[in-house]
Amino acid sequence: MSRIDETKEFIPVRIAVLTVSDTRSLAEDRSGDVLVARLQEAGHQLADRKMLTDERSEIAAQLREWCADPQIDVVLSTGGTGLTGRDVTVEAHRDVYEKEIDAFGTVFTIVSMQKIGTSAVQSRATGGVANGTYLFALPGSPGACKDAWDEILVKQLDYRHRPCNFVEILPRLDEHHRRK
Repeated sequence: MSRIDETKEFIPVRIAVLTVSDTRSLAEDRSGDVLVARLQEAGHQLADRKMLTDERSEIAAQLREWCADPQIDVVLSTGGTGLTGRDVTVEAHRDVYEKEIDAFGTVFTIVSMQKIGTSAVQSRATGGVANGTYLFALPGSPGACKDAWDEILVKQLDYRHRPCNFVEILPRLDEHHRRK
C-alpha cells in the first residue's frame, strides 16, 4: 500500500498552471485557483500561470514553451478535456507528449467513478512527459481538479511517497537526450 516515508525530505517541484476556456477570465478561474492553492499548500512552487482559449495550436505552443523552460517541472492544465467540438486540450497535449502516462487517465476515471458515477466516462483526462517535464490535462470543473490533486497528484508529486513517485524519476525523464 502507498505511504509517505517521513524519514525522507520533501522536495518541492515547480508547477505551471494553464486554464483553457472560451468563456472564463482569470478572475473567474475557480479550477485554476483550486490547483494553485493545493500545490502551494503541499509545499510546491507556482512557476507560472496562464489562461488560453480552446485553440489547439496555441495550447500546444504554450505547453512546448513551458517544457523548454528548465524552471518548470510539471504543467497542470484544466479545461478542454470533454467531448464537445471546442474541447481540444487533450489533442494539444498529445501533440507535445513524447510518452503518455496511460494509467493516469485510468486512475482518474476510477477516482471520478467514486464521485460522479458513470458520468466519469465523459472525461478525457490525460498525462504525459515531454522534454523532461510532466504534463497533466484535467477537466475544467473545480471538483475534478480537487479529485485529481487530492487522490493522485499530491501523492505522486511527493518525493516521500512509497513505493514510488514521479519526483524520484524526474532527473531521468530526458536521459535519452543526453545519451551519445
